[in-house]
Amino acid sequence: MNNKVEITICLGSSCFARGNKATLKAIVKYLDEHKLKDKVYFHGGHCFGKCAEGPVISINGKFYEKVDEFNVIDALNQELGQLILY
Repeated sequence: MNNKVEITICLGSSCFARGNKATLKAIVKYLDEHKLKDKVYFHGGHCFGKCAEGPVISINGKFYEKVDEFNVIDALNQELGQLILY
């Protein structure tokens, strides 16, 4: 992965039904807008076993629970802010 930040979005049926489809689109848009695609390995994963806390994403192994297309931006800013060139 060449020191890329790893973002994994749960594609399990519970998380996906609860909104990870919109969250996925928000992450892709964020990565595009901030030109981070070459610095991030973004992919889907199977169920993380945290269905009650879902939707869930993982950034470099740190879990973010109850994410949606809006609050995921806070998580991305927290984890990727230092990579953004203004």
